Amino acid sequence: ELMEILVQCSFGRRKVTRIAGRYLAHQEGLPKLPVPPLQQTCERYLAALTPIVDPEELNHTWQLLEEFQKPGGVGERLQKGLEQRAKKMENWLSDWWLQTAYLDYRMPVVVHSSPGVVLPSMEFSDRQGQMRYAAKLIAGVLDFKSMIDNETLPVEYLGGKSLCMNQYYQVLSSCRIPGTKRDNVVNYALDKRPPTHITVVHNFQFFVLDVYNSDGMPLTVDQIYIQLEKIWNSSLQTNKEPIGILTSNHRNSWGKAYNNIIKDKTNKESVRAIQKSIFTVCLDAPLPCASDDMYRTRAGVQMLHGGGSRWNSGNRWFDKTLQFIIGEDGTCGLIYEHAPAEGPPIVSLIDHVVQYMKSSEMVRTPMVPLRMPQKLRFNITPEIKKDIEEAKQNMNIMVHDLDMKVSVFSHFGKDFPKSQKMSPDAFIQVALQLAYYRFYKRCCPTYESASLRMFRLGRTDTIRSTSIDSAKFVKAMDDPTKHNTEKVALLDKAVKVHRAYTDMAIRGQAIDRHLLGLKLQAIEDLAALPEIFMDTSYAVALHFNLSTSQVPAKTDCVMCFGPVVPDGYGVCYNPMDAHINFSVSAFNSCQDTNAARLAQALEDALLDMKTLLEQTPKAKL
Repeated sequence: ELMEILVQCSFGRRKVTRIAGRYLAHQEGLPKLPVPPLQQTCERYLAALTPIVDPEELNHTWQLLEEFQKPGGVGERLQKGLEQRAKKMENWLSDWWLQTAYLDYRMPVVVHSSPGVVLPSMEFSDRQGQMRYAAKLIAGVLDFKSMIDNETLPVEYLGGKSLCMNQYYQVLSSCRIPGTKRDNVVNYALDKRPPTHITVVHNFQFFVLDVYNSDGMPLTVDQIYIQLEKIWNSSLQTNKEPIGILTSNHRNSWGKAYNNIIKDKTNKESVRAIQKSIFTVCLDAPLPCASDDMYRTRAGVQMLHGGGSRWNSGNRWFDKTLQFIIGEDGTCGLIYEHAPAEGPPIVSLIDHVVQYMKSSEMVRTPMVPLRMPQKLRFNITPEIKKDIEEAKQNMNIMVHDLDMKVSVFSHFGKDFPKSQKMSPDAFIQVALQLAYYRFYKRCCPTYESASLRMFRLGRTDTIRSTSIDSAKFVKAMDDPTKHNTEKVALLDKAVKVHRAYTDMAIRGQAIDRHLLGLKLQAIEDLAALPEIFMDTSYAVALHFNLSTSQVPAKTDCVMCFGPVVPDGYGVCYNPMDAHINFSVSAFNSCQDTNAARLAQALEDALLDMKTLLEQTPKAKL
């Protein structure tokens, strides 16, 4: 009989039940991701296109969809293929998604794929403070790792349904490996002898730090501090080649350079040590002083790319799943490689570590002599040096191109929308639609990630925030001929429709992954690509000018990521009870986008929507 330990702890609004040693049994009890009905997806696809493509295009697409759905036609054949695949596999989508969204994607992971997280600024400004913080943080992550290893991690629930916990088992001791055509991900956690070391980077130099004693117990905070001090003192020189910057290059270029590097035995062993490590800690050099209101924005870019080759961009191994970044000036956060996991498991780890660090004090431990952490050696040939120079230049171009604004909306948080009986996420998304419309006088394709973790091995699907109803509201909001009561009714409808799309998406009934599946099924069948996928509407629908994500956390942090199209924005937000942290990114190379202006427009939209609701008498029911 399995012993069940029920521990109530709150995950946002969710009560989490912790059940010991049940990971595999729990996973097997999860439902499989469904394949939505074909007709439903076709209808919803047309509705999603309505506010973003012109009427002739829409009519053309409607005709193609009619043809596609004919009885005995192409659509039916592909749908049957998908349904067969769903029967055979644990999850019909997850392998395809990992390949197409991440491993086949050839742009650099930096800015284009890997999200950063900014943690609240720390009150230290010297190396002692930096190392004390780092030591506690490392101990906190190892504490979280023990829950993963012992399978005592609290199973999370959403709306009464338990969620897939697989991603938690993918983030530690894993790493992306570059290829010249496609990458792959390795996970050493399940090895017979799983890794017992982390990697520490300081002044572009990599060290292996064993974090377990010979008896299998983790080092204490005090012991970790002593080891970090040794690392610091043996990496004072800053003239080393930043080998890590190679990981920021275009994936094909890095794949080529990688194959070249690992021909050398020493290099291969050093690279393998980084790949196998449980996670990486980057001890960053301080940046020039900045004002308080600039801290978050500057910390955001430091987490995303390190500030360029002159600063900390070489103090990383961007293929590593999890890298914690601790600056000598108190700037703290992390960056993670996106292929193995989404934001929520990462945030859950952060919440645990932050809580742990509050309670953990440095206890003096008996002096057991500890082995000197091993510095990783690299033999740099002229060819590798050339690759490093090229990666530096490309990184600096990316740094100059990224336009970023991280800010705190302090007027209200989840509290106000809740007081209006509105979903806070839907309220923020509608405000973002309004901000964009005011700026561009048009609606654009908008992506918000929805979790599919109700299903075994579930990743994400797309909530299309631009709806027929959001378009009606944003057009009416600034129309002087419209009465406030009508505007409120339209706002209320837009929020409800967003909430309904969200519910549909988390239940596996959204359209984007289904359409992708039909397309990949056609490719797998070596059949001609159906017309609907060659259609202009499909290209427009996938050109997400707004790529957004709500990443709620207990910690007062914010996640940031780059735009997914050259003329787009990346918007991420963490709604707290009485304020909202959000980050907006864009590219300087696009004349039409401006992160600070959109961030300001979003603040204005949120306030205007609040004023509208407060000034309009409630309609009598």
